[in-house]
Amino acid sequence: MRQSFQAYLQKNLARMNRLAVRYYQLDADPDVKRYLYAPLEKYTKNGGKRHRPLICELGCAAVGGEPQTVDSAAAAIEHFHTAALIHDDIADESLTRHGKPCLHLSLGLGLAINAGDLALSQVTGNVLKDPGLDEHTKIRVLNELVDMTTLTIEGQALDIGWAKDARFDISIEDYLKMARRKTAYYSAAIPLAIGAIIGGGSSDEVKVLREFGMNCGLAFQIQDDVLNLIGKAESTKKDFRSDISEGKRTLIAVHALLNSPEHDELATILASHTANDTMLNCAVDLMQKAGSIDFAREYAGGLINKAKSQLASSLPASEALELLLSMADFFVERLG
Repeated sequence: MRQSFQAYLQKNLARMNRLAVRYYQLDADPDVKRYLYAPLEKYTKNGGKRHRPLICELGCAAVGGEPQTVDSAAAAIEHFHTAALIHDDIADESLTRHGKPCLHLSLGLGLAINAGDLALSQVTGNVLKDPGLDEHTKIRVLNELVDMTTLTIEGQALDIGWAKDARFDISIEDYLKMARRKTAYYSAAIPLAIGAIIGGGSSDEVKVLREFGMNCGLAFQIQDDVLNLIGKAESTKKDFRSDISEGKRTLIAVHALLNSPEHDELATILASHTANDTMLNCAVDLMQKAGSIDFAREYAGGLINKAKSQLASSLPASEALELLLSMADFFVERLG
């Protein structure tokens, strides 16, 4: 029986958790450790599923490379994820992350920003210091990591800016442009491309894995949008319905604003930043009546079908390929 990606995640979670903190200088000066490395380590260990470093390994294996050769780059991607979460929580004024207080609340705003900055610095530092990578490969990987960082920050600027300016003129294509930048690149496209580069993949193999990751990463974000509104066990750990309170322009919200007869009522709720359960329920009802939640789920499913078809026809059969195809299904089957 073939191993599912979900089972593979669970099997490797402890190993990925260790990788995520391997490069922190935990033997630093005691006060530096107290105010920086120790809280950053604790925050990092309260992470998610660790799929990013794991699929970086799978991208490498899928082109015939040795998975352990991606360790520094895989950890770098996870460090970027940690930094993004710390800074996102500050920007969104969030209270909890994975069921625990956000770092800016437990550590203080200044030290939290500082910890996020350190995690960002390790995105390139890990790779530069890796003796196992030749100089040409380092340059290629660093270019990918710089693009990943820039594009994600651009996407974040759109996401925050639209909410800040109470923009309700956002099109579906606008949303897709934002979500590709903010999530798809660093959640799947870049990890897979980097894995393939380090594994010695051809330009065509790197390209097909990147495109697979783009479609899967976008579907992952759309499914997160759905989970935030109607999920159960998973979404309640991540500030259930906070996308409404924060006025996020998700695919669901954008579709509803374009198609709901109660456009003005929905826009008012999104602009109010309310945490009132009655108002949140009202917004979800309006989105459901507009068919927006079904639209989002169908869109994500279409992306996954396209991604799987392209990948299966482009790479040779292997365990890594099967796990990546299973990952695609996992990304849209997370409703609990």
